[in-house]
Parts: sequence; C-alpha cells; structure tokens
Amino acid sequence: MDFNSFNNFAQSGASEEGVSARFYDCTVKTERIDAQGFPVFAEVCFCEIRLKDNVSEIFDQPASIDKIRRFPREYALYQQQRRQAAEGTPLEQFAFLSKPEIEALKARGIYSVENLSALDDEKANALGIAKERDQARKFIEQARDNRCIEEWRRKEEGYRARIASLEEDVAALRRAAVKRGNTLKGEKS
Repeated sequence: MDFNSFNNFAQSGASEEGVSARFYDCTVKTERIDAQGFPVFAEVCFCEIRLKDNVSEIFDQPASIDKIRRFPREYALYQQQRRQAAEGTPLEQFAFLSKPEIEALKARGIYSVENLSALDDEKANALGIAKERDQARKFIEQARDNRCIEEWRRKEEGYRARIASLEEDVAALRRAAVKRGNTLKGEKS
C-alpha cells in the first residue's frame, strides 16, 4: 500500500465509533525453557483497545481472531507496518528520530526509513516532516557508501588471506631448500 492509499484508508475512520484499537507486536515470556534452562520468549500480536468516554481503562491483550474481525481496518494497518518493516529499515533503528516522532510517522502510515525517504517534497512539507525525510535520505545514501566500503573490506581480507597463504608457501619452500642444503638466491645459509 503506497502513501496515498494509506492516507485515503486512514481517513475512512475507525472500525467502531468511539473505540480506538491498535495492533502491535510484543515480546512475551512463554512457559517453555531452553536447553540451558533459560526462559523462551516469543513475539505475539497484541490488541490495545481504548474507549472514547473511558480513557483510563485500556484493554490490552493478545490479539484473537475475534479482535481481528472486529477491527479489520486497524489490523490491515498493522499488517502494512509489518510488511514495510520487513522490506526496509524500521524507524526504530533510525537514530535521528525520537519515540514521539516515530509514533507520529507510523500514524501517517510510514514505518520504514526507506518509505520516509521516498516521500516527495509536497507530501513531506504537508505532513511537516521534511527535515526527517532529508535525514532519512542522508542515512540511505550513507548506507550505500558503506556497502562500497564493505566490498573493499572483503576484497582486502581476501588479499590478506592470499598473501598469508603465499608467505606460508615461501616458508615451506625455504625449509625444504635448507633440508637439501640449498639456499634461495640472495639468502645466507
């Protein structure tokens, strides 16, 4: 779903009048224990429900099929968030954004650094996130530069391994020559 589709979808309103629902992932401790005796954790989809006239009461529990059917729009937004995060860099890993800024972007249907950087000037200015979008673009450009550095680093490691192998071969040849009583040209016996 692109930004325009999300924007139209978001403006269509909540699934239920006076009720706000949000699906999100939460790490929970299971009843299982691993081979070393430590607890096993799992990521579980939760559903948080708030009522308009009772803001102090929050219903927050693992999402069930009933909750997904009751709040299809909110669940679709959750699924979109998971897709974007899987395809790109989650906003949480973008050091230039605070938690409130991340939540504000998510409320606008932007869940990854790549989606943020892809916004055009008009949309970024209209949403008041041009600065964040520019930072995301710089971040992605830097990441591209880092890929080149990483490729060079891997090549250099290969060269160093090859040099080490050749040095071992030369050392073995020298040992063999000394055993035969020969010396290599330019060496003293």
